[in-house]
Amino acid sequence: MTHSNPASQAAMLERRNFIKATAMAAATAVAGGSTSSLLPILNADDAQALAGSDAQWDKAPCRFCGTGCHVQVGVQEGRVVAVAGDRNAEVNKGLLCVKGYHVGAALYGKDRLTKPLLRVGKTDKYEEISWDKAIDVIADRIEEAPERFAFYGSGQWTIPEGYAAQKFMKGGLANNHIDPNARLCMASAVTGFLATYGVDEPAGCYDDLDACDVLIMWGNNPAEMHPVLFSRVIDRRSKGEKVTLIDIGTRRTRTTDACQHYLEMKGHGDVAIANGIAHLLIKNGTYDKKFVESFCNFKAPDNDNPNLHGKAITFDEFKAALEPYTPEHVEELSGVPADQIRMLGDLFGNPELKITSLWCMGMNQHTLGTAINAMVHGVHLLSGHFGPPGNAPTSLTGQPSACGTVREVGTLAHALPGGRVVANAEHRQQAEDFWNVTPGRISETPGYHTVQMWESFCTPTDDGGDIGTIWVQVTNPGQTLPNLNKLFNPKAKLDDKFLIVSDVYPTATTRLADLILPSAMWVEKNGVVGNSERRTQQWFKMVDPPGDARDDCWQTLAVAHRLFERGMDGMKDRDGRFLFEVKDDQGKPIPVWNWENYYDTNVDQHLFDEYRKFSRLKHKDLAPYDAYVKARGMRWPVVEQNGKWLETKFRFSGGYDPYVAEGKDIQFYHSSTKDDRAQIWFHPWEPPAEVPDDEYPFMLCTGRVLEHWHTGSMTRRIPELSRAMPSAYIEMNAEDAAAANLSNGDKVKVESRRGTLEIQVWIDGRGRPPRGTVFIPFFDETLLVNDLTLDAIDPFSKQPDYKKSAVRIRKV
Repeated sequence: MTHSNPASQAAMLERRNFIKATAMAAATAVAGGSTSSLLPILNADDAQALAGSDAQWDKAPCRFCGTGCHVQVGVQEGRVVAVAGDRNAEVNKGLLCVKGYHVGAALYGKDRLTKPLLRVGKTDKYEEISWDKAIDVIADRIEEAPERFAFYGSGQWTIPEGYAAQKFMKGGLANNHIDPNARLCMASAVTGFLATYGVDEPAGCYDDLDACDVLIMWGNNPAEMHPVLFSRVIDRRSKGEKVTLIDIGTRRTRTTDACQHYLEMKGHGDVAIANGIAHLLIKNGTYDKKFVESFCNFKAPDNDNPNLHGKAITFDEFKAALEPYTPEHVEELSGVPADQIRMLGDLFGNPELKITSLWCMGMNQHTLGTAINAMVHGVHLLSGHFGPPGNAPTSLTGQPSACGTVREVGTLAHALPGGRVVANAEHRQQAEDFWNVTPGRISETPGYHTVQMWESFCTPTDDGGDIGTIWVQVTNPGQTLPNLNKLFNPKAKLDDKFLIVSDVYPTATTRLADLILPSAMWVEKNGVVGNSERRTQQWFKMVDPPGDARDDCWQTLAVAHRLFERGMDGMKDRDGRFLFEVKDDQGKPIPVWNWENYYDTNVDQHLFDEYRKFSRLKHKDLAPYDAYVKARGMRWPVVEQNGKWLETKFRFSGGYDPYVAEGKDIQFYHSSTKDDRAQIWFHPWEPPAEVPDDEYPFMLCTGRVLEHWHTGSMTRRIPELSRAMPSAYIEMNAEDAAAANLSNGDKVKVESRRGTLEIQVWIDGRGRPPRGTVFIPFFDETLLVNDLTLDAIDPFSKQPDYKKSAVRIRKV
């Protein structure tokens, strides 16, 4: 942004006011209206004014969501003393949301874990132990039964951390039981991309928000969940631009309030809506015939052999399959009026418009998640709203490196780095060569996905529960897993099962842990992450962690070396050297497994540059580490051109993507049909796995709130955010509440077929569900909504549906 342009200044001010008003509204919503900020809320100009103070400033991406906002971090006397939005960052241009403004305070909760803790026998007591003993305890468990050991992480792993865990498991232990909690939030987006393009992650980027004429939110609430991104569109209105916003959802939210159109649907209504749009495009002859004939194939599910490739169908077969999905029939299935379906059909049928679709958990946490993801891509392809800036189907992520660490590094039970899979012999050989491990080391059998992993762990060994030890890093499954009474809580009664948890605070997961390891977080360590628009971002350690807290990556390397010392073959490469050997400039090994020597070199750089070799196969090319040090992130593929490392804004699009052949407008060069074509899918509508009935008459949806990130283990330690949203609640429709004689603040008992929860009612709050539906956020560890949620999963992504569980409610 150039501050010399008055129009730009006015727009920036409007956007800043939008975000800061949101931030301050949350931060001041406390008893008596008073606050006691741990850190000052600063904008970029404030930070510039402070540059002359004693504070040292450096860049880092925000610790929280997948937006990837950059912040300037002010450090004084070994402590983070201020945080400001980084105005040199393209993602946020100096702006932050309420969580971002307070991100520095997340380091300083009073109950930080600072010592390794080992459970004493079968009691609830713990004893402090040394790191040396803790490493031995883990090594003992692995040595005893390496095939029964599992690693569970998340998109909060940095790229080097996730890469180290991936190499440790698949290249070291020859064990594929590693999965992330991104399986619970982004897996259906992955399978949707793969089914459509043959390769994962969005073709578009955040720049589409600046160019689109129509923005459609498919079951997500960016005004609260991705407010900095949403502000880019609100900002355009302040400049007099016309942007049509459409919210397709199951309840009114703060996003709805900013939209011209709200399409209120039933659960699974999105599948019917997508088919309805495609039906109208064909019936009205407004689909982009040239685009489809040039760049697309048609697919339908192969019911005899279900897989992501499906079976090929003709255009006429696709048309016939869509024939029943008239606007009136779609209204019956989805609850959305037929006229609104026609409105969507008219918009997509207008080639003069630029249309961007956004989605997040509403489409992903879905037993038809793969299907609806592929279908929304298909609507864009069928209508030709793909390629030029402003025309894009784009999924958003909830974690800072769900893309970079989970999807690109491939920390999934079936995957290998760079888009490879363990079931492919060529891919296994490539990984074995990069890692210099013995041929055949990597197992061809996929490990257990998240639900399967925890179900096995919580099943008695004698009954087939063949996972005996799980090491959890950077996530909180004791709060986030569905159906906790099946997938987590039974561990308490299984004496032979052993749970290791690396974390920064006590959580719902540490309460059942046998070994608790104190971790460093955010700017207490080096890091690299990848955000929702393919942007890889780097930062350096700025402060020391408290007590004996240590980096997760070091913990993994230390256990690996202990096993190496004990002679485990898997921790040696083909030449007998330590699997994670790091050398100095003279070629001498550095003992990075010793904490005292870990920062003698930049381990992140060694691991990143090793991982970078994997990125070329699927054209997810990364620049050398040093290039990211100088930048506020770059969107891959990053390709060296004329001596410069240049990012790619729009994939598959001629003139933007260096891998599109010269002279081609569009090229889907990783097409699953090997013909440079994307796949347009038909999937039939199916009902949710569980629907309300006489016994359980309400449909429960879960999600997040503006003030808290995921399980709140960090944000609830920030006084301003905790006071602004102190506890979870159940949103009810006012008519439903009146019929049950309920008022605001009344406590109710919510019951599903899996568990119960007592919680207070909130009527006409910031979200307003329709009759027959309720909403409960999941940030509050004292009110665990996942005691209620079902564990039904999408058959391809293996992702659970947290949005549609049947419950009943009665006043306490």
